[in-house]
Amino acid sequence: MSRYGWRPYVPVAVRRARALKKIEALRKKGLNVQPVEIEGRKIARTFWGEAWCRHLESFSDFENRLPRGRVYVRNGSVFHLDISKGEIEAKVNGSKLYTIGISIKPLTRKKWIGVKNRCAGQIGSLIELLQGRLSDNVMKVVTDRNQGLFPLPGEISLKCNCPDWAVMCKHVAAVLYGVGARLDDKPELLFLLRGVDHEELISAEGGVVAAANKPEGGHKRIADDALADVFGIEISKDAPPAEPKTSRRRAKTAKGAPKRKARSGERTARSKTKPMARKVDTRNASHAAKSTGPVTGKAVARLRAKFGMSQSEFARLLSVSVPSIGNWEKKSGPLHLQSRTRAAWEVAKGLTKQQAWEKAHRSR
Repeated sequence: MSRYGWRPYVPVAVRRARALKKIEALRKKGLNVQPVEIEGRKIARTFWGEAWCRHLESFSDFENRLPRGRVYVRNGSVFHLDISKGEIEAKVNGSKLYTIGISIKPLTRKKWIGVKNRCAGQIGSLIELLQGRLSDNVMKVVTDRNQGLFPLPGEISLKCNCPDWAVMCKHVAAVLYGVGARLDDKPELLFLLRGVDHEELISAEGGVVAAANKPEGGHKRIADDALADVFGIEISKDAPPAEPKTSRRRAKTAKGAPKRKARSGERTARSKTKPMARKVDTRNASHAAKSTGPVTGKAVARLRAKFGMSQSEFARLLSVSVPSIGNWEKKSGPLHLQSRTRAAWEVAKGLTKQQAWEKAHRSR
C-alpha cells in the first residue's frame, strides 16, 4: 500500500482466478452455481430477453450505469445468477467477488388481470408464448412500459456489497443484463419473478371476457365457451335444437267395422308423405363402440403433442371449445365426455398427423 492509502494494482487474471476459487468453494458447500455465458457481443437474442433489456434502457434512472454493466456481463464476470419468486441473487467478479441481491415486487393483481383480458383469445399455445411467437398486439400488451409484465424502477430494490456509493453499481447493472440473457433460455422465469402463472394467459381465451355478453333486457348471459369452462362440459355451437316429442294417437276401430270415409278437405297424418326414418350416425356409434378405455388429461396432451397442434387447433379437430381442452389437460383421472365428443376422440386417435391437420382445417 502506498503512502496515500491506495491498494496495489491486481491484474484482472489474478482477480478472476481468486473469484473462481471462491465460487468453487461455494459449489462444494451446496450452491447450485449458474454462471451467465454470453457468446459474442449480443447479450440477448430472443423476444423475451431483448424486451427485458430494452425495458431497462428506457428509464433514465439506469442509463448512466448500464454501459459498464454490459461490459461486465459480456466478459463473463457474472459467475452466478439465480432467479426465484421476487428475488434475484448473484455473484459478480470485480476487485473481488461481490454479492448482489435484487428484490422485485410481484405484479399487481389489477395489472395481471388487465394483461390477461387484453391477451384473451390471441395466444394459441404455451409454446407460442414462451418462444415469443406472438401477434403485434400481444407484444405491445406484455411489453407495455407501465402496464405490462416488466417491473418499474420503483418496484426494484438493489443491493450490492461493493464500496460503490451508487444504488445501481456496475455489478448490479451486469446482473440485470444477465437476467435478459437468462430469459433467452428460460422465459418462464420472468413470470416466476413477477409472481404470476404464465399458463393463465392461455386459459384466458374463454374466461371472464366471454361471459360478459349481454342480450336485450340488460341481463348478463354466459357464453357457451364460458359454460364449458365453468361446468366442464362441451357445447356444440352448431347443434340443432331438440325436437319436441309428439304423441301419436292411434284410432281404434272394431273388427269388421266399416272404415269412415274422410271428409273432403280433411287432412290426416297418413294422407301426407310418409314420416322420415330417424337417421342414426352409425359411423360415430361404431367408433364409440370401439372405445379403448377411459380418456385422461394426459392422453389428450399426448395426442395434441403428437399432432403438433395448439389448443385452438386441437379443439377444432374435436369440435369442442378451446377452454375444454385446457381444462381436460389439467385434470387428473378419467374425463367424463359426451358421447359425441368421445366418438370424435376415437376418430382422432386413428388419424395420422397429416390427416388430423387436414380435418382440423376443414372444420374451420
